[in-house]
Amino acid sequence: MSETDTKPAPKAVYVKSYGCQMNVYDSQRMADVMGAEGYREVATPEEADLILLNTCHIRERAAEKVYSELGRMRVLKDEAKAQGRQVLVGVAGCVAQAEGEEIVKRAKVVDLVVGPQSYHRLPDLIARAKARPGVVDTEFPVEDKFKALPAASEAKTRSRGLTAFVTVQEGCDKFCTFCVVPYTRGAEVSRPVAQVIAEAAKLAEAGVREITLLGQNVNAYHGTGPDGVEWTLAKLLYRLAEIPGVARLRYTTSHPREMTDDLIEAHRDLDTLMPYLHLPVQSGSTAVLKRMNRKHTRDDYFRLVDRIRQARPDIALSSDFIVGFPGETDADFADTMDLVRRVGFASAYTFSYSQRPGTPGAEMDGQLAEPLKTARLHELQALITAQQRAFQESLVGRVVDVLFEKAGRKPGQMVGRSPYLSPVQVIGPSSLAGTIVPVRITGAKTNSLDGDLVGADGDRRASDHMMTVHAAE
Repeated sequence: MSETDTKPAPKAVYVKSYGCQMNVYDSQRMADVMGAEGYREVATPEEADLILLNTCHIRERAAEKVYSELGRMRVLKDEAKAQGRQVLVGVAGCVAQAEGEEIVKRAKVVDLVVGPQSYHRLPDLIARAKARPGVVDTEFPVEDKFKALPAASEAKTRSRGLTAFVTVQEGCDKFCTFCVVPYTRGAEVSRPVAQVIAEAAKLAEAGVREITLLGQNVNAYHGTGPDGVEWTLAKLLYRLAEIPGVARLRYTTSHPREMTDDLIEAHRDLDTLMPYLHLPVQSGSTAVLKRMNRKHTRDDYFRLVDRIRQARPDIALSSDFIVGFPGETDADFADTMDLVRRVGFASAYTFSYSQRPGTPGAEMDGQLAEPLKTARLHELQALITAQQRAFQESLVGRVVDVLFEKAGRKPGQMVGRSPYLSPVQVIGPSSLAGTIVPVRITGAKTNSLDGDLVGADGDRRASDHMMTVHAAE
Protein backbone atom coordinates (compact mmCIF):
# COMPACT_ATOMS: atom_id res chain seq x y z
CA MET A 1 0.00 0.00 0.00
CA SER A 2 1.44 3.36 -1.02
CA GLU A 3 1.79 6.44 1.18
CA THR A 4 -0.92 8.07 -0.93
CA ASP A 5 -3.36 5.27 -0.10
CA THR A 6 -2.86 5.68 3.64
CA LYS A 7 -3.01 9.46 3.67
CA PRO A 8 -6.24 10.58 5.39
CA ALA A 9 -8.79 12.49 3.35
CA PRO A 10 -8.82 16.25 3.98
CA LYS A 11 -11.34 17.52 6.48
CA ALA A 12 -14.52 19.06 5.08
CA VAL A 13 -16.30 22.28 6.06
CA TYR A 14 -19.89 23.28 5.34
CA VAL A 15 -20.90 26.92 5.77
CA LYS A 16 -24.52 28.06 5.64
CA SER A 17 -25.38 31.76 5.39
CA TYR A 18 -28.42 33.56 6.72
CA GLY A 19 -29.40 37.17 6.09
CA CYS A 20 -27.50 39.88 4.29
CA GLN A 21 -24.94 39.93 1.49
CA MET A 22 -22.23 40.71 4.01
CA ASN A 23 -22.95 37.35 5.61
CA VAL A 24 -22.44 35.70 2.22
CA TYR A 25 -19.07 37.43 1.95
CA ASP A 26 -18.15 36.49 5.53
CA SER A 27 -19.07 32.87 4.83
CA GLN A 28 -16.74 32.83 1.84
CA ARG A 29 -13.94 34.21 4.00
CA MET A 30 -14.60 31.61 6.70
CA ALA A 31 -14.24 28.94 4.04
CA ASP A 32 -10.97 30.62 2.99
CA VAL A 33 -9.72 30.52 6.60
CA MET A 34 -10.47 26.83 6.87
CA GLY A 35 -9.14 26.17 3.37
CA ALA A 36 -5.78 27.50 4.55
CA GLU A 37 -6.00 24.85 7.30
CA GLY A 38 -6.50 22.06 4.78
CA TYR A 39 -10.31 21.89 4.82
CA ARG A 40 -12.24 21.47 1.58
CA GLU A 41 -15.62 23.17 1.26
CA VAL A 42 -18.62 20.89 0.70
CA ALA A 43 -22.19 21.54 -0.39
CA THR A 44 -24.09 19.60 2.30
CA PRO A 45 -23.74 19.28 6.08
CA GLU A 46 -23.87 15.49 5.82
CA GLU A 47 -20.41 15.52 4.19
CA ALA A 48 -18.80 17.86 6.71
CA ASP A 49 -16.48 17.48 9.67
CA LEU A 50 -17.11 21.12 10.55
CA ILE A 51 -20.50 22.81 10.21
CA LEU A 52 -20.69 26.60 10.50
CA LEU A 53 -24.01 28.45 10.58
CA ASN A 54 -23.37 32.10 9.78
CA THR A 55 -26.34 33.86 11.31
CA CYS A 56 -28.39 37.05 11.04
CA HIS A 57 -30.03 38.81 13.98
CA ILE A 58 -31.98 41.54 12.20
CA ARG A 59 -35.28 39.67 12.39
CA GLU A 60 -36.54 37.52 15.25
CA ARG A 61 -37.69 34.84 12.83
CA ALA A 62 -34.18 34.58 11.38
CA ALA A 63 -32.74 33.83 14.82
CA GLU A 64 -35.35 31.16 15.47
CA LYS A 65 -34.52 29.54 12.12
CA VAL A 66 -31.01 29.02 13.41
CA TYR A 67 -32.19 27.17 16.51
CA SER A 68 -34.45 25.04 14.35
CA GLU A 69 -31.49 24.21 12.10
CA LEU A 70 -29.41 23.30 15.15
CA GLY A 71 -31.96 20.59 15.94
CA ARG A 72 -31.17 19.04 12.57
CA MET A 73 -27.46 19.40 13.19
CA ARG A 74 -27.82 17.44 16.45
CA VAL A 75 -29.21 14.48 14.49
CA LEU A 76 -26.34 14.67 11.97
CA LYS A 77 -23.80 14.91 14.75
CA ASP A 78 -25.23 11.87 16.55
CA GLU A 79 -25.19 9.86 13.32
CA ALA A 80 -21.57 10.81 12.68
CA LYS A 81 -20.61 9.83 16.23
CA ALA A 82 -22.19 6.42 15.71
CA GLN A 83 -19.94 6.05 12.64
CA GLY A 84 -16.86 6.97 14.66
CA ARG A 85 -16.58 10.51 13.23
CA GLN A 86 -16.28 13.72 15.20
CA VAL A 87 -18.32 16.57 13.76
CA LEU A 88 -18.02 20.08 15.19
CA VAL A 89 -20.90 22.56 14.98
CA GLY A 90 -20.28 26.29 15.18
CA VAL A 91 -22.58 29.31 15.24
CA ALA A 92 -21.09 32.45 13.74
CA GLY A 93 -22.36 35.89 12.81
CA CYS A 94 -24.72 38.30 14.48
CA VAL A 95 -26.83 35.85 16.50
CA ALA A 96 -23.56 34.54 17.88
CA GLN A 97 -22.49 38.07 18.79
CA ALA A 98 -25.81 38.98 20.38
CA GLU A 99 -26.50 35.81 22.35
CA GLY A 100 -23.05 34.37 23.00
CA GLU A 101 -23.05 31.94 25.95
CA GLU A 102 -26.83 31.62 25.76
CA ILE A 103 -26.50 29.66 22.50
CA VAL A 104 -24.34 27.01 24.14
CA LYS A 105 -26.77 26.77 27.07
CA ARG A 106 -29.80 26.51 24.81
CA ALA A 107 -28.31 24.18 22.17
CA LYS A 108 -25.86 21.61 23.55
CA VAL A 109 -25.00 20.55 19.99
CA VAL A 110 -22.98 23.77 19.55
CA ASP A 111 -19.23 23.37 20.03
CA LEU A 112 -18.18 26.94 19.33
CA VAL A 113 -19.69 30.42 19.02
CA VAL A 114 -17.82 33.12 17.11
CA GLY A 115 -18.85 36.70 16.41
CA PRO A 116 -18.53 38.43 13.04
CA GLN A 117 -15.37 40.27 14.10
CA SER A 118 -13.53 37.16 15.29
CA TYR A 119 -13.86 34.53 12.58
CA HIS A 120 -10.22 34.95 11.55
CA ARG A 121 -9.51 33.11 14.83
CA LEU A 122 -11.44 30.01 13.75
CA PRO A 123 -8.48 27.58 13.66
CA ASP A 124 -7.59 28.30 17.28
CA LEU A 125 -11.24 28.18 18.39
CA ILE A 126 -11.75 24.84 16.65
CA ALA A 127 -8.67 23.37 18.30
CA ARG A 128 -10.00 24.45 21.68
CA ALA A 129 -13.51 23.18 20.91
CA LYS A 130 -12.19 19.73 20.02
CA ALA A 131 -10.69 19.46 23.48
CA ARG A 132 -13.55 21.12 25.32
CA PRO A 133 -16.79 22.02 23.48
CA GLY A 134 -18.59 25.26 24.27
CA VAL A 135 -15.96 27.80 23.22
CA VAL A 136 -17.32 31.36 22.85
CA ASP A 137 -15.50 34.31 21.26
CA THR A 138 -17.64 37.41 20.79
CA GLU A 139 -15.04 40.05 21.55
CA PHE A 140 -14.31 42.97 19.25
CA PRO A 141 -10.61 42.28 18.64
CA VAL A 142 -8.06 45.05 18.37
CA GLU A 143 -6.26 43.46 15.41
CA ASP A 144 -7.35 44.07 11.83
CA LYS A 145 -9.52 41.08 10.95
CA PHE A 146 -9.10 41.53 7.22
CA LYS A 147 -5.33 41.78 7.47
CA ALA A 148 -5.29 38.51 9.43
CA LEU A 149 -7.46 36.63 6.92
CA PRO A 150 -5.70 34.41 4.38
CA ALA A 151 -6.16 35.16 0.71
CA ALA A 152 -8.49 32.85 -1.15
CA SER A 153 -6.76 30.33 -3.41
CA GLU A 154 -6.76 31.10 -7.13
CA ALA A 155 -9.01 28.09 -7.77
CA LYS A 156 -11.43 29.22 -5.07
CA THR A 157 -11.49 32.77 -6.43
CA ARG A 158 -12.22 31.53 -9.95
CA SER A 159 -15.01 29.29 -8.66
CA ARG A 160 -16.97 32.32 -7.43
CA GLY A 161 -18.02 33.27 -10.92
CA LEU A 162 -18.40 36.59 -12.70
CA THR A 163 -19.75 38.61 -9.78
CA ALA A 164 -18.33 39.06 -6.31
CA PHE A 165 -18.86 40.89 -3.03
CA VAL A 166 -16.10 42.82 -1.28
CA THR A 167 -16.65 44.14 2.22
CA VAL A 168 -15.15 47.62 2.58
CA GLN A 169 -16.87 48.86 5.73
CA GLU A 170 -18.36 47.22 8.81
CA GLY A 171 -20.31 48.36 11.82
CA CYS A 172 -22.61 51.29 12.42
CA ASP A 173 -22.54 54.50 14.43
CA LYS A 174 -26.08 55.58 13.52
CA PHE A 175 -27.96 53.79 16.33
CA CYS A 176 -31.36 53.62 14.69
CA THR A 177 -33.73 52.67 17.47
CA PHE A 178 -35.02 49.54 15.71
CA CYS A 179 -31.62 48.06 14.83
CA VAL A 180 -29.22 45.63 16.52
CA VAL A 181 -26.30 46.17 14.12
CA PRO A 182 -24.32 48.62 16.31
CA TYR A 183 -24.43 46.02 19.08
CA THR A 184 -23.58 42.98 16.93
CA ARG A 185 -21.14 44.48 14.41
CA GLY A 186 -19.68 47.28 16.51
CA ALA A 187 -18.60 50.78 15.54
CA GLU A 188 -18.01 51.85 11.95
CA VAL A 189 -14.66 50.64 10.65
CA SER A 190 -13.36 51.03 7.08
CA ARG A 191 -10.77 48.83 5.41
CA PRO A 192 -7.64 50.53 4.07
CA VAL A 193 -7.80 51.41 0.40
CA ALA A 194 -4.83 49.21 -0.50
CA GLN A 195 -6.56 46.11 0.92
CA VAL A 196 -9.70 46.76 -1.09
CA ILE A 197 -7.82 47.46 -4.31
CA ALA A 198 -5.69 44.33 -3.92
CA GLU A 199 -8.74 42.11 -3.33
CA ALA A 200 -10.65 43.65 -6.24
CA ALA A 201 -7.66 43.30 -8.57
CA LYS A 202 -7.27 39.62 -7.67
CA LEU A 203 -10.96 39.03 -8.35
CA ALA A 204 -10.69 40.78 -11.71
CA GLU A 205 -7.66 38.70 -12.66
CA ALA A 206 -9.72 35.60 -11.87
CA GLY A 207 -12.47 36.68 -14.27
CA VAL A 208 -14.86 38.63 -12.04
CA ARG A 209 -16.54 41.36 -14.09
CA GLU A 210 -18.88 42.87 -11.49
CA ILE A 211 -17.96 43.83 -7.91
CA THR A 212 -20.41 44.91 -5.22
CA LEU A 213 -18.93 46.83 -2.30
CA LEU A 214 -20.53 45.95 1.02
CA GLY A 215 -20.96 47.75 4.32
CA GLN A 216 -23.58 48.31 6.96
CA ASN A 217 -23.23 51.99 6.02
CA VAL A 218 -21.12 51.56 2.92
CA ASN A 219 -21.32 55.18 1.83
CA ALA A 220 -19.81 56.20 5.20
CA TYR A 221 -16.58 54.58 3.99
CA HIS A 222 -13.48 56.46 5.12
CA GLY A 223 -10.57 54.08 4.56
CA THR A 224 -6.99 55.29 4.73
CA GLY A 225 -5.49 55.70 1.27
CA PRO A 226 -1.91 55.06 0.15
CA ASP A 227 -1.43 58.82 0.43
CA GLY A 228 -2.19 58.65 4.17
CA VAL A 229 -5.44 60.56 3.67
CA GLU A 230 -8.91 59.15 4.31
CA TRP A 231 -10.71 58.32 1.08
CA THR A 232 -14.45 58.64 0.54
CA LEU A 233 -16.47 55.90 -1.11
CA ALA A 234 -16.62 58.04 -4.25
CA LYS A 235 -12.84 58.28 -4.48
CA LEU A 236 -12.57 54.52 -3.94
CA LEU A 237 -15.07 53.89 -6.74
CA TYR A 238 -13.13 56.05 -9.19
CA ARG A 239 -9.99 54.05 -8.37
CA LEU A 240 -11.73 50.67 -8.64
CA ALA A 241 -13.08 51.65 -12.04
CA GLU A 242 -9.47 51.83 -13.28
CA ILE A 243 -8.78 48.14 -12.57
CA PRO A 244 -8.56 46.19 -15.84
CA GLY A 245 -11.43 43.74 -16.17
CA VAL A 246 -13.77 45.48 -13.71
CA ALA A 247 -16.73 46.31 -15.92
CA ARG A 248 -19.38 46.96 -13.28
CA LEU A 249 -19.46 48.39 -9.78
CA ARG A 250 -22.24 48.47 -7.21
CA TYR A 251 -22.46 49.23 -3.49
CA THR A 252 -24.88 48.47 -0.68
CA THR A 253 -26.26 49.30 1.85
CA SER A 254 -26.27 53.08 1.79
CA HIS A 255 -27.68 55.62 4.25
CA PRO A 256 -29.37 58.82 3.05
CA ARG A 257 -27.26 60.91 5.42
CA GLU A 258 -24.07 59.72 3.73
CA MET A 259 -25.03 60.44 0.10
CA THR A 260 -22.36 63.09 -0.37
CA ASP A 261 -21.93 65.41 -3.34
CA ASP A 262 -18.91 63.52 -4.65
CA LEU A 263 -20.77 60.20 -4.48
CA ILE A 264 -23.69 61.63 -6.45
CA GLU A 265 -21.16 62.99 -8.97
CA ALA A 266 -19.64 59.50 -9.26
CA HIS A 267 -23.04 58.24 -10.39
CA ARG A 268 -22.96 60.96 -13.04
CA ASP A 269 -19.37 60.34 -14.17
CA LEU A 270 -18.77 56.59 -13.95
CA ASP A 271 -20.35 54.37 -16.57
CA THR A 272 -18.92 51.47 -14.57
CA LEU A 273 -21.12 52.39 -11.59
CA MET A 274 -24.46 50.73 -12.26
CA PRO A 275 -27.63 52.88 -12.34
CA TYR A 276 -29.27 51.00 -9.49
CA LEU A 277 -29.12 52.36 -5.95
CA HIS A 278 -30.40 50.80 -2.73
CA LEU A 279 -31.29 53.79 -0.54
CA PRO A 280 -33.23 52.73 2.58
CA VAL A 281 -35.69 55.28 3.90
CA GLN A 282 -37.56 53.00 6.40
CA SER A 283 -40.62 55.26 6.73
CA GLY A 284 -42.32 58.08 4.86
CA SER A 285 -43.35 59.82 8.06
CA THR A 286 -41.03 62.46 9.50
CA ALA A 287 -42.45 61.82 12.97
CA VAL A 288 -41.67 58.11 12.73
CA LEU A 289 -38.23 58.80 11.24
CA LYS A 290 -37.47 60.96 14.26
CA ARG A 291 -38.46 58.17 16.66
CA MET A 292 -36.32 55.79 14.58
CA ASN A 293 -33.37 58.20 15.02
CA ARG A 294 -32.79 58.26 11.29
CA LYS A 295 -31.76 61.94 11.37
CA HIS A 296 -33.42 62.75 8.05
CA THR A 297 -36.96 63.81 7.15
CA ARG A 298 -39.26 62.75 4.32
CA ASP A 299 -38.53 66.05 2.57
CA ASP A 300 -34.78 65.44 2.93
CA TYR A 301 -35.29 62.13 1.16
CA PHE A 302 -37.34 63.71 -1.65
CA ARG A 303 -34.65 66.35 -2.21
CA LEU A 304 -31.92 63.71 -2.23
CA VAL A 305 -33.77 61.56 -4.76
CA ASP A 306 -34.22 64.60 -7.01
CA ARG A 307 -30.47 65.36 -6.89
CA ILE A 308 -29.53 61.75 -7.65
CA ARG A 309 -31.95 61.54 -10.58
CA GLN A 310 -30.70 64.84 -11.94
CA ALA A 311 -27.15 63.45 -11.92
CA ARG A 312 -28.13 60.05 -13.34
CA PRO A 313 -31.50 60.17 -15.10
CA ASP A 314 -31.61 56.44 -15.83
CA ILE A 315 -31.09 55.40 -12.20
CA ALA A 316 -33.53 53.04 -10.50
CA LEU A 317 -34.04 53.01 -6.75
CA SER A 318 -34.75 50.31 -4.22
CA SER A 319 -35.36 50.82 -0.53
CA ASP A 320 -36.21 49.32 2.86
CA PHE A 321 -39.42 49.98 4.75
CA ILE A 322 -40.54 49.12 8.27
CA VAL A 323 -44.25 49.43 9.02
CA GLY A 324 -45.84 49.33 12.45
CA PHE A 325 -43.02 51.07 14.31
CA PRO A 326 -44.11 52.08 17.83
CA GLY A 327 -46.49 55.00 17.71
CA GLU A 328 -47.12 54.79 13.97
CA THR A 329 -50.55 56.30 13.29
CA ASP A 330 -52.81 55.91 10.28
CA ALA A 331 -51.54 59.30 9.09
CA ASP A 332 -47.92 58.16 9.48
CA PHE A 333 -48.59 55.06 7.41
CA ALA A 334 -50.38 57.17 4.81
CA ASP A 335 -47.21 59.28 4.57
CA THR A 336 -45.22 56.12 3.83
CA MET A 337 -47.61 55.10 1.07
CA ASP A 338 -47.44 58.64 -0.32
CA LEU A 339 -43.64 58.61 -0.37
CA VAL A 340 -43.63 55.28 -2.22
CA ARG A 341 -46.06 56.61 -4.83
CA ARG A 342 -44.11 59.84 -5.31
CA VAL A 343 -40.64 58.31 -5.55
CA GLY A 344 -41.47 55.16 -7.53
CA PHE A 345 -39.24 52.22 -6.65
CA ALA A 346 -37.95 49.42 -8.84
CA SER A 347 -38.05 47.15 -5.80
CA ALA A 348 -38.07 47.29 -2.01
CA TYR A 349 -37.67 45.14 1.07
CA THR A 350 -40.63 45.52 3.40
CA PHE A 351 -40.96 44.39 7.02
CA SER A 352 -43.34 44.75 9.89
CA TYR A 353 -41.61 46.01 13.00
CA SER A 354 -40.37 43.39 15.44
CA GLN A 355 -38.92 44.17 18.85
CA ARG A 356 -35.23 43.37 19.12
CA PRO A 357 -34.04 43.00 22.71
CA GLY A 358 -31.57 45.67 23.73
CA THR A 359 -32.74 48.26 21.23
CA PRO A 360 -34.54 51.49 22.31
CA GLY A 361 -37.50 50.70 20.06
CA ALA A 362 -38.27 47.56 22.03
CA GLU A 363 -38.96 49.68 25.14
CA MET A 364 -40.98 52.42 23.46
CA ASP A 365 -44.61 53.09 24.26
CA GLY A 366 -47.17 52.62 21.52
CA GLN A 367 -46.29 49.09 20.40
CA LEU A 368 -48.79 48.15 17.70
CA ALA A 369 -50.90 45.00 17.53
CA GLU A 370 -49.69 42.33 15.14
CA PRO A 371 -52.89 42.25 13.02
CA LEU A 372 -52.59 45.99 12.35
CA LYS A 373 -48.92 45.69 11.42
CA THR A 374 -49.68 42.77 9.13
CA ALA A 375 -52.52 44.63 7.38
CA ARG A 376 -50.29 47.64 6.75
CA LEU A 377 -47.47 45.43 5.51
CA HIS A 378 -49.76 43.73 2.99
CA GLU A 379 -51.01 47.07 1.73
CA LEU A 380 -47.48 48.37 1.27
CA GLN A 381 -46.31 45.15 -0.39
CA ALA A 382 -49.14 45.34 -2.90
CA LEU A 383 -48.05 48.85 -3.91
CA ILE A 384 -44.37 47.87 -4.11
CA THR A 385 -45.21 44.81 -6.22
CA ALA A 386 -47.21 46.99 -8.62
CA GLN A 387 -44.29 49.42 -8.91
CA GLN A 388 -41.82 46.60 -9.46
CA ARG A 389 -44.01 45.22 -12.24
CA ALA A 390 -44.36 48.69 -13.78
CA PHE A 391 -40.61 49.19 -13.71
CA GLN A 392 -39.96 45.84 -15.38
CA GLU A 393 -42.54 46.63 -18.09
CA SER A 394 -40.96 50.06 -18.65
CA LEU A 395 -37.87 48.25 -19.91
CA VAL A 396 -39.73 46.45 -22.71
CA GLY A 397 -38.60 47.80 -26.08
CA ARG A 398 -35.43 49.31 -24.66
CA VAL A 399 -31.85 48.16 -25.14
CA VAL A 400 -29.80 47.41 -22.04
CA ASP A 401 -26.35 45.94 -21.54
CA VAL A 402 -26.48 42.45 -20.05
CA LEU A 403 -23.67 40.61 -18.28
CA PHE A 404 -24.17 36.98 -19.25
CA GLU A 405 -23.35 34.42 -16.59
CA LYS A 406 -24.66 30.96 -17.41
CA ALA A 407 -26.87 28.70 -19.49
CA GLY A 408 -30.60 28.88 -18.85
CA ARG A 409 -33.04 26.06 -18.24
CA LYS A 410 -34.16 25.83 -21.86
CA PRO A 411 -31.95 24.51 -24.69
CA GLY A 412 -29.95 27.34 -26.26
CA GLN A 413 -30.92 29.81 -23.53
CA MET A 414 -28.42 32.08 -21.76
CA VAL A 415 -29.09 34.10 -18.61
CA GLY A 416 -27.44 37.30 -17.48
CA ARG A 417 -28.22 40.34 -15.41
CA SER A 418 -29.23 43.83 -16.45
CA PRO A 419 -27.77 47.00 -14.93
CA TYR A 420 -30.85 46.89 -12.68
CA LEU A 421 -30.04 43.38 -11.35
CA SER A 422 -32.96 41.78 -13.18
CA PRO A 423 -32.20 38.35 -14.66
CA VAL A 424 -32.40 38.54 -18.47
CA GLN A 425 -32.99 35.47 -20.65
CA VAL A 426 -32.09 35.27 -24.34
CA ILE A 427 -31.53 32.61 -26.97
CA GLY A 428 -27.84 32.68 -27.73
CA PRO A 429 -24.56 30.76 -27.80
CA SER A 430 -22.74 29.58 -24.68
CA SER A 431 -19.85 31.83 -25.70
CA LEU A 432 -21.87 34.75 -24.30
CA ALA A 433 -20.82 33.73 -20.77
CA GLY A 434 -18.58 36.41 -19.29
CA THR A 435 -19.44 39.02 -21.91
CA ILE A 436 -21.51 42.17 -21.72
CA VAL A 437 -23.67 42.69 -24.78
CA PRO A 438 -26.69 44.83 -25.70
CA VAL A 439 -30.10 43.16 -25.48
CA ARG A 440 -33.47 44.50 -26.56
CA ILE A 441 -36.03 43.65 -23.87
CA THR A 442 -39.05 41.92 -25.40
CA GLY A 443 -40.97 40.75 -22.36
CA ALA A 444 -41.22 41.37 -18.63
CA LYS A 445 -42.15 39.22 -15.66
CA THR A 446 -42.20 40.38 -12.04
CA ASN A 447 -38.68 39.13 -11.37
CA SER A 448 -37.07 38.57 -14.78
CA LEU A 449 -36.90 39.81 -18.36
CA ASP A 450 -36.84 38.23 -21.81
CA GLY A 451 -34.83 39.72 -24.63
CA ASP A 452 -33.17 39.40 -28.02
CA LEU A 453 -29.51 39.98 -28.78
CA VAL A 454 -28.91 43.24 -30.65
CA GLY A 455 -26.82 43.12 -33.81
CA ALA A 456 -24.56 45.75 -35.25
CA ASP A 457 -27.49 47.64 -36.76
CA GLY A 458 -27.35 50.77 -34.68
CA ASP A 459 -29.64 49.51 -31.97
CA ARG A 460 -26.74 49.77 -29.53
CA ARG A 461 -27.10 53.53 -29.60
CA ALA A 462 -30.54 53.26 -28.04
CA SER A 463 -29.01 52.34 -24.70
CA ASP A 464 -27.39 55.78 -24.53
CA HIS A 465 -30.76 57.48 -24.44
CA MET A 466 -32.50 55.65 -21.63
CA MET A 467 -35.40 57.56 -20.18
CA THR A 468 -35.76 58.51 -16.55
CA VAL A 469 -37.20 55.58 -14.64
CA HIS A 470 -40.35 56.27 -12.72
CA ALA A 471 -42.75 53.52 -11.74
CA ALA A 472 -46.37 54.36 -12.48
CA GLU A 473 -48.03 56.27 -9.70
